[in-house]
Amino acid sequence: MIEPFIVVFILLALIGIGAPIFLALGAAGLTGLYMARGSIALFFAPSSFFSQLYSFELIALPLFILMGNFLAETPVGANLFRAASMWLQWLRGGLAIATVGASTVFGAISGVSVAGVAAVGSIAVPEMLKHGYNRKLAAGSVASSGALAMLIPPSVPFIIYGATSGVSVAKLFIGGILPGIVLALALSLFIYFRALANPALAPADTATRYSWGERLFALSGIWHTLLLVGVVLGAIYSGLATPSESAAFGAAGALFIAAVVFRALSFKKFMQILSSSVKVSGSILLIIGCAKIFGDYLNLVRIPEAVSETLVATQMPPWLILTLVMLALVVLGMLVDGVSLIVVTTPILLPLITALGYDPLWFGIILVMNLEIAVVTPPVGLNLYALRGVCPVLSVEEIIAGVTPFVVVQFVIMMIFVLVPDLSLWLPSFF
Repeated sequence: MIEPFIVVFILLALIGIGAPIFLALGAAGLTGLYMARGSIALFFAPSSFFSQLYSFELIALPLFILMGNFLAETPVGANLFRAASMWLQWLRGGLAIATVGASTVFGAISGVSVAGVAAVGSIAVPEMLKHGYNRKLAAGSVASSGALAMLIPPSVPFIIYGATSGVSVAKLFIGGILPGIVLALALSLFIYFRALANPALAPADTATRYSWGERLFALSGIWHTLLLVGVVLGAIYSGLATPSESAAFGAAGALFIAAVVFRALSFKKFMQILSSSVKVSGSILLIIGCAKIFGDYLNLVRIPEAVSETLVATQMPPWLILTLVMLALVVLGMLVDGVSLIVVTTPILLPLITALGYDPLWFGIILVMNLEIAVVTPPVGLNLYALRGVCPVLSVEEIIAGVTPFVVVQFVIMMIFVLVPDLSLWLPSFF
């Protein structure tokens, strides 16, 4: 049966020549449907496209993006880093660890990793370089910790996976908390022990001392934002509001903070944020809709079932199959963006995961942990280029070299959660 190979060739060829991902998915899917069932199958493509987008939970996607874009225009990112650096300055590598902490909190604000890299990196990298930190360590700490926004709720990738798989977005948000905290701690410990072993990487700042009053006052620039995030996530976890309803409140609250508290919005800037949010949301929704057409073709010719049956029939241990899947996703993440990776691989891999006896909720968490690696690995690692954009003093080569050891840490932590699924499912089990 040669048709699937033709469809895959079309998909890869279009991606290879630089065509938009949604166009590559849509063209490949339509070609496959036509070859499999003739012209009648094409009449179902539009309804399939819109049925995928006709989801109440997907309303949260543009609203959380809007919330993040509003707050990205405020000094919140810089305030987070300054507050974290005041509290952690006494540690060896404290500024780099403060970067991880600030990025973790900013991830709970934006849900978009690139925004976190831009907001925190623009202030953190110059500060670290001024204090004599190694350039690669500075670059690696910002780029890798910025990826935490994908895992720390509210997370845009979780919303996309939930819409694609049917898994509860609220439970995905809850499930992302523990892996996000563990990963942030792992990155911080890696920085600390690395700086301890080689003090030249992060010279100790013995001249600067902050009083408790100064440390507490530093929180005054971020308390309202933390309160907003706490209310938004608290409403979701308590069941008082759906993710979409909470996202609407979050977007309104972020607008208030940006326009009234920080006075950071002009009418022109407001319109630019709306335009940018619509463009980003529209591009993601296009990918999701076209991926549904491609997924319909895959299901029509039973490719997900064939992949699942073939791998299960090999009688390899489940942990080995999962390790191979994770490695394959890491490689794919180097070539395509995270949104495309979710919507293309989920229909193929989810039948395999369930056939092996694993929970789709667990797989969603692991998949997003894998995407954290994807956004910091070349050639499509968006965080690398976002950091280069806000910190032109760093070269792309320095950023890639700096982030490489952090990728190893991320992969090790991910594999722990792969091999011990109960770690991811422990917190959602209480809700």
